[in-house]
Parts: sequence; C-alpha cells; structure tokens
Amino acid sequence: MSSPSITPTFQGGDYVKFFGAGALAATLTHGAATPIDVVKTRIQVDDAMKGLNMIKAGRSIVAKEGASALLTGFGPTAVGYLVQGGGKFAGYEFFKKKFIDLTGSQEKATQRRTAIYLGASATAEFFADIALCPLEATRIRLVSQRGFASGLTTGFMRLAREEGLRGFYSGFVPLLFKQVPYAVGQFSVHEAAVEVIYRTMGPERKAKLTQLQSTGVELSSGIVAGVAAAVLSHPADTLLSAINKGAGDPNQGVTSRMFSLAREFGPRRLLLAGLGPRVLMTCGLVAGQFVIYAQCKALVGAPPGIEIHKEKAL
Repeated sequence: MSSPSITPTFQGGDYVKFFGAGALAATLTHGAATPIDVVKTRIQVDDAMKGLNMIKAGRSIVAKEGASALLTGFGPTAVGYLVQGGGKFAGYEFFKKKFIDLTGSQEKATQRRTAIYLGASATAEFFADIALCPLEATRIRLVSQRGFASGLTTGFMRLAREEGLRGFYSGFVPLLFKQVPYAVGQFSVHEAAVEVIYRTMGPERKAKLTQLQSTGVELSSGIVAGVAAAVLSHPADTLLSAINKGAGDPNQGVTSRMFSLAREFGPRRLLLAGLGPRVLMTCGLVAGQFVIYAQCKALVGAPPGIEIHKEKAL
C-alpha cells in the first residue's frame, strides 16, 4: 500500500512549468558563461596558452580566431543545460515531494529535512546528467579539438558515427562526481539559507514580503549556495581539468585516472587550487538560476515549492 500524501498534489502541467522554468534558468546562466568556459578549457588543453591568465588567454583567442571563437560550444551548452536544468529543477520538486510523503507526517519531514534535500537533489541530478552527458561530450570535443565540427548538430552526429554510445557516455561517472556534489550544495544549502533568513525575519514579516524583497532572499541564499556548490564540486573539477591537460596514465579509464591523480595531488591541491575563480563564477550561476527560476514560476503560475522549514523565529 502506498504512503498517504501529506503534500499538495502537483499535476503533470505543474511539472511542465517547473521544467520550463528550470530549463530557462540553467540555459541562460550557462549560456552566458560560455566565453569563460571556452577560455578555461583552452588553457587546460592548449599548450600555447599554458601559464596564461583568463584575460590574456581570451585576448589571444580573439586575436587569432576572432570574437566568435569565444562562443564555440554555445549550442551544446545551451541545449545541454536546457535539458539538464529542466530535469534537475523539476526532478528536485518531484523527489522532494515523494520523500516528504514517505516520512508519513509533516513533523517527521521537518525533522529529516536535510536528508530529504540531499536525497532529492542527488537523485534529480543523476537523471538529469543522463540527458546532459551526450551534449557535454559534444561540447568538450568542439572546444578542445578545433575543426572537429562546425556546430552542435554536425559535432553530435560525428561523435555518434565514430564512437557511438560509448563516446557519449564514457565520461558519465566523472560527470556525476562533479555534478552531484554541485547539485547537493546548490539545493540543500539554498534551502538552509532560505530557512535561516525567514526564521530571522519572522512569519509576520515573511508574509508581507514584496516581489523585490523575495527576489533579494533568492539572490542572497543563492550566493551562499553557490559557494557550497563550488567547494563541493571543486575536487572533481580539478581532476577533470588535469585529465584534459593530459595528466595521468592515458591507458587507464577516466575514472581510474581520477582516483590515481587524487592520490598524487593530495587534499590541499584538490581543495584549494583555483578555488577562488570557481567560487565567483559558481555564485553567479547558482544565484542567477534561483532568481530566474522563481521569477519564471511566478510568471507562468506554477505552484510554490513545498516548504518543510522550521517556522519558529530565531
């Protein structure tokens, strides 16, 4: 017998709205960051740019290849995160509701809210990454191998023709190592930060918040969540960057190389090398996504997310 629902009923149309809002939030933020990602990837894989900072590398690319080179991979980035973002945000709403219902009562759900946030975000990201991985593989090829293809469609078809399913999903496990901690930090810390803000202001003031003030709450909590997402996903990002540079034994699989390099680098390098710029970029991405997601949900009349925060004022 299924557990009785203790949460509001979401219809299929509600999840479509969640998906659309999340898709727009993710594709706008990640699409806007494409030039930064192009420069970062080229520094990682192009020996001619080794040792250059982001500004000098960007100028070098523009001088040699034109400004349009900074948008290389924009197609798979936009489409990939359109699908991934929609799946992640809608999936989080879906699994959060399911896990709350499994607890059997609102009181138990509130007591176990951190576990619910962690489980819902990790599960949603896992399924979203299944859709993202082929497009991410295409993006990496377009950016790292100049001349691989002219765009998303031709690059996707070439990868499918030459390497098939294995080419699309060879990096799936390493992608999970990076994306799942990112999502866990993004959603769990955002929920915790929102709870602290609301409990600090009290229920009466919360009920009277204007649209601008609500946006301020999303922005503030998104920045805090961005720091957590960056820190949690940084070790895997460092390892993947090193692999893109050719580090490790090329005869090993990507996952095996990651573990070997982790032992070689040690905790300090894994946790701290390049963390500052990544925190700044991730704060912008995460805060922007939550603000856009909230605005889009309000615009299309999507129901609010289910809250299991503690209500007692601090």
